[in-house]
Amino acid sequence: MLTPELNDRVALVTGSARGVGRAIALRAAASGAAVAIHYHTSDEAAAEAAAEARELGAPAATTVQGDVTDPDAVDAMFEDVEAKLGTVDLLVNNVGDFAPQHWAEIPFETWKRVVETNFYGTVLCAKRALPGMREQSWGRIVNVGYAGSEKALVYPKNFPYFVAKTGVLMFTRMLAADTQDDGVTVNAVSPYVVDTSDEFPDDAPRGRWASVEDVAHAVAFFWDDDSGYISGENVEIDGGWLPETL
Repeated sequence: MLTPELNDRVALVTGSARGVGRAIALRAAASGAAVAIHYHTSDEAAAEAAAEARELGAPAATTVQGDVTDPDAVDAMFEDVEAKLGTVDLLVNNVGDFAPQHWAEIPFETWKRVVETNFYGTVLCAKRALPGMREQSWGRIVNVGYAGSEKALVYPKNFPYFVAKTGVLMFTRMLAADTQDDGVTVNAVSPYVVDTSDEFPDDAPRGRWASVEDVAHAVAFFWDDDSGYISGENVEIDGGWLPETL
């Protein structure tokens, strides 16, 4: 198992009270990082995740609340983490709503929320984290995308999600270029279907869906100091899935 040493590092994972985000935050904790468990409404689950992080060896673990689509809330969220743990060294932008309906049936407010949580939230958190990372000439930003974004795959169901995740990939590559002289790397991990999902296609590649640990493992690769020359990349966690085979 790849477990980079993250002693003296501070990790903030958005949407880490449950699911993929929680697995990523706990991976950071097990590697020695101080961890901020972010949540919007799941306060009890966040507290449980922070307690588990401490049990796994995190020197400190705290919870932080905020709506990542609100610039003021994002600023307050980072100020809270900085006051309790220090400068954020590792940021994982994991928050993102779904809309598993036909595009024509999705209310506008849902469209707006999906785009805002997946894309705007990623942009706002990365923008807020960058000054501290640049000041110390070290930082890791990992954005969670969706397998198929490389091919601009879209479907009538969940269409705003695909649009937002394609934007996340474009932002990842732009920001990687913009930070190439700053000691900061920016990459993406893009699952197809994770086994915690609410809906599943008919057939799973390799006989199973991705686990949350599969995603956390890919994120951990980008954290490693030995990965410091890798930036602007996207790792698809899909078992070799090709849409034409399903």
